[in-house]
Amino acid sequence: MNHSKVRVRFAPSPTGPLHIGGVRTALFNYLFAKKQGGDFLLRIEDTDQTRFVPGAEEYIVESLKWCGLVPDEGPGIGGEFGPYRQSERKDLYKEYANQLVESGWAYIAFDTPEEIEKLRLEAESNKETFSYGIATRKKLNNSLNLSPEEVQQKIASGEAYVIRFKMPEDEDVTENDIIRGSVTFNTTKSLDDKVLFKSDGMPTYHLANVVDDHLMQITHVIRGEEWLSSLPLHALLYRAFGWEDTKPQFAHLPLILKPQGKGKLSKRDGDKMGFPVFPLQWKDPKTGEVFRGYREDGYFPEAFINLLTLLGWNPGTEEEFFSLKELTQVFSLERVVKSGSRFDPEKAKWFNRHYLQQKPENELTELFKPFLKEKGIVASNEKAAKVVAEIKERCEFVSDFWEQGKFFFTEPESYDEKTVKKRWKENTPEQLSAIAELFETVEPWNAVSSKEAFSAFMNEKEWNFGAIMNPLRLCLVGGNMGPDLFKICEILGKEETIARIKTGIEKIG
Repeated sequence: MNHSKVRVRFAPSPTGPLHIGGVRTALFNYLFAKKQGGDFLLRIEDTDQTRFVPGAEEYIVESLKWCGLVPDEGPGIGGEFGPYRQSERKDLYKEYANQLVESGWAYIAFDTPEEIEKLRLEAESNKETFSYGIATRKKLNNSLNLSPEEVQQKIASGEAYVIRFKMPEDEDVTENDIIRGSVTFNTTKSLDDKVLFKSDGMPTYHLANVVDDHLMQITHVIRGEEWLSSLPLHALLYRAFGWEDTKPQFAHLPLILKPQGKGKLSKRDGDKMGFPVFPLQWKDPKTGEVFRGYREDGYFPEAFINLLTLLGWNPGTEEEFFSLKELTQVFSLERVVKSGSRFDPEKAKWFNRHYLQQKPENELTELFKPFLKEKGIVASNEKAAKVVAEIKERCEFVSDFWEQGKFFFTEPESYDEKTVKKRWKENTPEQLSAIAELFETVEPWNAVSSKEAFSAFMNEKEWNFGAIMNPLRLCLVGGNMGPDLFKICEILGKEETIARIKTGIEKIG
C-alpha cells in the first residue's frame, strides 16, 4: 500500500437495525484507525434498493454516536471523498463495469431470471447445483457466445442484461488476511461469475465496494467473516482494474456466537433469553414491532463497548476494563482471535455494574430522577443523592435503584410475612414503642447519634440486639432488605422514622 495514512471504513447497508456484530465491526475499524492516527469513514451501501428500510440509516448514525464512534467522513459529515451513499454515486459504477467488459474481464449476459431458475431446478433434479460460471457460461445467452452485432442489437432493443465477472480458469488466488494468515481459493472449484452490474442500473455489492474502497483510498478492509468467501473475487477485481499496487489489506473478524452452542447470535436468541442484540431500540416501520436496545435497557455505552471489544479480541493481559480512549492505545488486529466468540448476557450485566459503581454520585442521581418522577415522587436532590450512595453497590442498572430504594420514598404498603412470622414476638410492640420514645430525644439526628443512643439504651435494658433490629427494619422498609439500619433512619428523618415504627406496631402488632 503506498498511502501513508491509514484509512478504514464501516460500510453497512440500511436494511434494518444494526446488529451488535455490525457495531463490533465498526468499533474494531475505529480502534485500528485511531491507534495509527488514521481516518474512520462511514459509507452507506444502499445499492440494493429492494431491501432499503426507511429510518435504518439514521439508526446506524445514532448508534455509532451513542457508542462514541464518531466518523471522520461520511453522510452529513462531509469529506473530500464523497458522496458517501452509494445510491448517490450511481453514475460512477457503470463506466467501471464497462471498462471490465472492454478489457475482457467481464461480459454481458441476457439470461432472464426465469431462465436461470429453470436451469437451477433442472440441476437440482439431477442432484447437482447450478452455477453460472466457468463450466456453464459457454452455453448461455451472453456476449461470450454472441457476435458483437447481436449484442448491440439486443441492447438497442431494450433487452435487460447484467454484467458478470469472467472468472479466470483453474487459478489459485492467495491473499494474506491479517487475522487468518494466508488463505487460498481455487477459481474453478469454488467461484462463479458474479454479477457486477444489475439490470436496474445499480452495481452489486462486489463492484461498488471495490470501486469505492479504491477511490476513497481505503488502506485496510476490516469486515465480518461472512465476507471471506468474497475475498478472491475482490482481489481479482483489483487485478482486473490494474489497482494491485494500492490494494488494501484485508482482515476478517470472527463471528459472535449464540450463548449456548454453535451458530451466529441472532435476534431470536435475544428474545428467548431476554437480552437485546441491537444497540438501540428499533421499531420496524412495516410491522410496528419493537426490538429492545442496549441503550433503552439501561446499559452505559462504556459497558457496551468494553463488552464488545472483548468478544474476539484479548489484550494479552488479565485486564478486563478499558475505556474507549485506552482501547485506542492498546488495540491491535494481531490479537483478534480466528474462532467465533460466545456472547454472554451475564457478562454484559457484570460490565454495566462495574461502570455504574465507577460513576460519580451526582451523575447517577440525575439519571435516577426521571424514575422518581415517573413514580410521582418529589424528592430533594440531596435526599436522592444520599439514597443512591447507600444502594448503588447492590445495583447493575439505574433502573434497579427504585427496587432497591423505594422504601426511602414511600412507606411500606405491606410487611413481608416470612419475616413477621420469624421475627415478630409477643413483646415486640412494647419494645418498639420504647425505641420510638427514645428516638424522640435524639439530637442531632443522624446515623451516628441514633446508633449510639440505641446501643446505650439496649445495653442498659439488656435486650437482645437482633430481637429488636429485625422488627425495627421490618417497620421501616417492609422486609429484611436494605442498607445499614441507622443510615436508613438518618435518610428517612426523625419524624418519618418514628411514624413508621408506630404504623408498624399498629398494622403488624
